[in-house]
Amino acid sequence: MSATILIVDDEPDLVESVRYNLEREGHHVLAAGDGPTALRLLSEGKVPQLVLLDLMLPGFAGTEVCRRMRLDERTRAVPVIMVSARSDEIDRVVAFELGVDDYVTKPFSVRELMLRVRAVLRRQNPETRSAGELVHERLRVDIEGHRAWIDDIPLFLTALELRLLGALITRRGRVQSRDALLAEVWGTQADVTTRTVDTHVQRLRRKLGPAANYIETLRGVGYRFLAAGERRAAEPTSGDDDDDDDGPPKSASAGPYAPLS
Repeated sequence: MSATILIVDDEPDLVESVRYNLEREGHHVLAAGDGPTALRLLSEGKVPQLVLLDLMLPGFAGTEVCRRMRLDERTRAVPVIMVSARSDEIDRVVAFELGVDDYVTKPFSVRELMLRVRAVLRRQNPETRSAGELVHERLRVDIEGHRAWIDDIPLFLTALELRLLGALITRRGRVQSRDALLAEVWGTQADVTTRTVDTHVQRLRRKLGPAANYIETLRGVGYRFLAAGERRAAEPTSGDDDDDDDGPPKSASAGPYAPLS
């Protein structure tokens, strides 16, 4: 499967090495050495199918590039693999909160990076998605079209959040463990912990607004999307089950329908 991939990194040798291996697999590669150039390339011409994004960049950080991508309608759903020499958990958590699809630490094996690229592109391939539109009360999800609505109002979800919602709603009524969600949504190669699942479920609930209570927490087990026709007695409040005992602390809400900020 050939794709257009944008590499954003200020290390020329690394860029050329990754470019060579990507082109050998049949991909078309674009490159930028700083944040402003990356955003210019993203705003002009064809939108890439994947961005390999360094964290520390001239101009402004990769986190800012990712944040602006998620605010732009054209690039909101473009998957991002963050590539960084910073390996602290907080750096990975911040990146995943911004909507990156994977996080690779430097120095890395080019072979491993290629495997992760294939995994992300495979998840983006429409042929691998379940077809059909699913409806649960006020929520409507178009799995094939990669879109979702509440009361016919479009939801501003990242590609990763849509995959998470899809993984839950396609198994309505069934408990999904954090490990199972990690494997399906992030891929088995992702260097993330189960706390990442909790963080993203919290963000997803906030964006779902009045449909937030469709996702139920089973403490110490995982999450469950309500079965067809099933209702919860009350919607979760700020102190309800959004914060599991082993989950990360809540952050301020950006509003149920707001894009990432």
